Amino acid sequence: MIISNELRGGNETLRMNPEHPNRTDPDSLIESAKSALDHYFGFRDFLDGQESVIQAILDQKDVLVVMPTGGGKSLCFQLPGIILPGVTVVVSPLIALMKDQVDSLLARNIRATLINSAISTLEQSERIDRLVRGEYDLVYVAPERFRSRAFVSALKQVKIGLFAVDEAHCLSQWGHDFRPDYLRLSAAIDALGNPQKAAFTATATEIVRDDILKHLQLRDPAVFVSGFSRPNLQLNIRNVDTKSEKFQWLTKVVSEQKTGIIYCATRKNVEEVACFLADSNIRSIGYHGGMSDEERVRAQNQYLQREADVAVATNAFGMGIDRSDVRFVIHFDVPGSVEAYYQEVGRAGRDGNPSVCELLFNYADTRTQEFFIDGNNPGIDKIRDVYEALRSEANSEFQVELSINDIAEKAGIRNTMAVGTSLGVLSRHGYVERFDIEGKRIRGSRLLQPTLSALHLDIDEKGLAEKDKRDREKLRSIIEFCYSTRCRPQWILDYFGEKNAEGCRNCDVCDKEASGEIRSPNSEEETIVRKVLSGVARMSIRQGDQWQGRFGRGRVIQMLTGSRSKEILNARLDSLSTYGILAELSPSYLQALYKEMEKVGLVESSKGEYPVVRLTDYGVEVMKSQTSFRLFWPELCPKHKKSASGKSKPKVSHSDSESDFEEIGFDQELFKKLKLVRLDIASKKGNLPVFRVFSNATLEMMVRLHPTTVDEGMAIPGVGPIKAETFLPEFLKVIRNHSG
Repeated sequence: MIISNELRGGNETLRMNPEHPNRTDPDSLIESAKSALDHYFGFRDFLDGQESVIQAILDQKDVLVVMPTGGGKSLCFQLPGIILPGVTVVVSPLIALMKDQVDSLLARNIRATLINSAISTLEQSERIDRLVRGEYDLVYVAPERFRSRAFVSALKQVKIGLFAVDEAHCLSQWGHDFRPDYLRLSAAIDALGNPQKAAFTATATEIVRDDILKHLQLRDPAVFVSGFSRPNLQLNIRNVDTKSEKFQWLTKVVSEQKTGIIYCATRKNVEEVACFLADSNIRSIGYHGGMSDEERVRAQNQYLQREADVAVATNAFGMGIDRSDVRFVIHFDVPGSVEAYYQEVGRAGRDGNPSVCELLFNYADTRTQEFFIDGNNPGIDKIRDVYEALRSEANSEFQVELSINDIAEKAGIRNTMAVGTSLGVLSRHGYVERFDIEGKRIRGSRLLQPTLSALHLDIDEKGLAEKDKRDREKLRSIIEFCYSTRCRPQWILDYFGEKNAEGCRNCDVCDKEASGEIRSPNSEEETIVRKVLSGVARMSIRQGDQWQGRFGRGRVIQMLTGSRSKEILNARLDSLSTYGILAELSPSYLQALYKEMEKVGLVESSKGEYPVVRLTDYGVEVMKSQTSFRLFWPELCPKHKKSASGKSKPKVSHSDSESDFEEIGFDQELFKKLKLVRLDIASKKGNLPVFRVFSNATLEMMVRLHPTTVDEGMAIPGVGPIKAETFLPEFLKVIRNHSG
């Protein structure tokens, strides 16, 4: 069979022959698409949503397509690329994504290639020459290629049938993966004569969709937003207190599900998890931005070719990865947004079979995401500092050849991400031009207006502040999702605008509801929760509509149970109206209850060495009986209540805090032994001050909690990883011998 030259715009003969080779006949074109679907891809019919998108493209309409991962977005521009005259240019953000798709197309005898930094300059030139000669039907291009005027000039010589932008959310500052190079596409499209355009993404809220339409200047576009439901995915949030708990869950899921992806927020965690899997004889690869291009390509190929069962990676991995047997996705750290989370879990179960998605949530991990937000939103002051650093270091040609780290040091900025972002802002506003330095991995900066001072930079400060605000709102949304007691898929669908979806009956929330573990309170439980919230409020400072905490969880519970400790009396907390209002309950029960209240977002703890607690807006509404709530309820039974004399001494777990200590006898003999051990260690370390080993407060915690393992010891304030390795074993030995 032969595709007509009129349809293909090429000269060679291929193995298909549409029945209606008339370019203006839509029926002819869609039939050609169906024939190509069968011939090249072996599919007899389109997936849901594909045919209408392809029909619109063949009808020469600009399109915006929001389709879930695994829904078949790629086919929506690949098929038209085979059929339409000219070449289809596909802008793709990742080398891994390009290589995977181009290899797949070549294996199907489709004329495709890629142009990115992973190939040599000579090879790039050769492929551009072949592109100009019409030897390709699809060409995948990295967005940074459009920095090159020569590359854009070469493309001007090519008849472009379709300009497709994959992962289009990357061009929106309100999206979850903004990439400044995507903003160059608008100018490039104009330079290329404004060809037909198609934008594709898996996750985009309404504001991101509007941004895509505006930046790409889509003309009278057809907009397709497919359903976000992925019923074969089991979405679970696991609240974990320690890293060891994370590894326990990870071990369980990997052993049961075998093949999958583990996402980590940092390179350090990628390496730690990958080492853990290697030690467990699990075939795995690591993947992060600190690796060279060659190392990342090698790792990706190992995973795609099933030489490895598990990929441990930062969030860049997986975009466009077509491996159908991904049975699990684990988020070792909380992601930065709901959009990022849902895109990443969508890489599981692409074959339609059941798959498990676990998010291992610890609120402390949000600090990493806050660091990323700070780095992506440096603010006008840091941008000016970077600009002045460039001016001070520029040579006679107004060029600076310094690494990001060196610029950060010159500008006095600790977060190097903020320097990279600042350079991007300066570049987009026409104050700096970035250029490649031959023979070096770093890029240089050229001042375009070298006499202009930092104070006169004309930068949209309001826009910078708005982006910072929205990024933080996205983080708050994923935290809200983690704390929610609503069906996980139902919550997700509502977030993306699909209202009134049914519960999945499959996620961790639905499982707990079915077993009765999560439920609404009875009257006694509701009163207890409102009293706890009132206690937190009385120990806080109100600033407008917000509550600023002043005390930690332990002190709050001491106050509620009527403790007569020195700390309570010195702070005059015994004068509060809520003092002792829950004296009939033991601190152990209130500790467990407080943790569940925190999980659903009624209260939250600040970051820092000494976290304080405060009411959330949701907690205020519950305290005032303005809204309902549901919890996983700790068992309230006689052993959790004090005796009439107030002398009962319930056993305290290692997670309980100082508010329980008045319930436990203090072993002075053990305390003396630990002090002697501390003195001996300090002496051997060159008469080190004893508090540099462990403080008295830390030794007291050891006496009260009796840790016997390193993990239990590290749960005590003042015992960090270094001290746990250097000093802790001697103390644990004494505790075990004393207890035995």
